[in-house]
Amino acid sequence: MSIPARHRDALSVQCEGRVTLTKHPHGCLLLFPRPVWESHREQIANWPMSARAWQRIFLGNACDVEMDGAGRILIAPELRSAATLARDVMLLGMGSHFEIWDAAKLQESEAQAIDGGMPDVLNNFSF
Repeated sequence: MSIPARHRDALSVQCEGRVTLTKHPHGCLLLFPRPVWESHREQIANWPMSARAWQRIFLGNACDVEMDGAGRILIAPELRSAATLARDVMLLGMGSHFEIWDAAKLQESEAQAIDGGMPDVLNNFSF
């Protein structure tokens, strides 16, 4: 997968192109700059035994990768399959990390969220 130039430059500076990919239960992949992932990894590793299944999802599927000289990353087949990544892929910046989505699946997810209405926790939010 080719990382868009605006994100590629930031990742090159922030983590020398070293990133970690893992599954997300919503059907996408998470892409973390390696230093950010290391902090999350430590927090996840300290979760109680009652969260062991969630540790397996996040830690057990984590894969360290490096951007090549052209700003591309290789996504392991099992992660591509888990997120049903095909041809059209979307990379969404989420602040400290990115989400990688199959474009059609993202569109479907967003439509479901809109149809469900704004959650109560956002009642006081405004732009």
